[in-house]
Amino acid sequence: MTTDARADLVRVARDGVRWPGAPTSGRVPVPRRRSAVLVLFGVLDDVGAHAAPGSVPVPGDLDVLLQRRSADLAHHPGQVAFPGGGVDPEDDGPVGAALREAVEETGLDPTGVDVLGTLADVPVPVSDNLVTPVLAWWRRPSAVAAVDHREAVDVFRAPVADLVDPARRAVVVHPAGRGRVRTPAFELEGGVLVWGFTALVLSGVLDTAGWSVPWDTSRTVSP
Repeated sequence: MTTDARADLVRVARDGVRWPGAPTSGRVPVPRRRSAVLVLFGVLDDVGAHAAPGSVPVPGDLDVLLQRRSADLAHHPGQVAFPGGGVDPEDDGPVGAALREAVEETGLDPTGVDVLGTLADVPVPVSDNLVTPVLAWWRRPSAVAAVDHREAVDVFRAPVADLVDPARRAVVVHPAGRGRVRTPAFELEGGVLVWGFTALVLSGVLDTAGWSVPWDTSRTVSP
């Protein structure tokens, strides 16, 4: 199953993900900041999913690496996020930035990470950011933990089977500009809620990989 999961992600990297609300034409404001995040899947440990076996189309040992941001950060404080950060001039583009930030934030060994490709940039207006998701496979897992508690207070591996469990999927309704928008959300064990940019990317990847199953899109939760 994990070989098939990797093949699915290779296809996602090749074909790309169409983000909800992405403009098809016209002038689009260019955010001032460029960032990249590492969207890292793999068979990371022996902690299985909580979803009932056979109820979702992914193996219970497939995970994605996430972290909880510090509550003291200026942007997205306390939210669950992918490892990542700003693209520096000395980085080898978004891929180099995503790997560097992941090493700095989680301590992972980048030599065990296979980069599958970059996905379309995602604008994040609240932080005036344009973020490139870097899709990757953890070929040789290494120990991870929160390295700099000024950036992240926890690093963990979320079972993908739990993410696609319909009982754990919902929508967050939150302000955006002069109106309100509906964005995906995932409820994990321990009261952990994944929403915002991270949930948007996860939802797009899961849908495009063919891993999602029907869920109640009218169900809302509060962050």
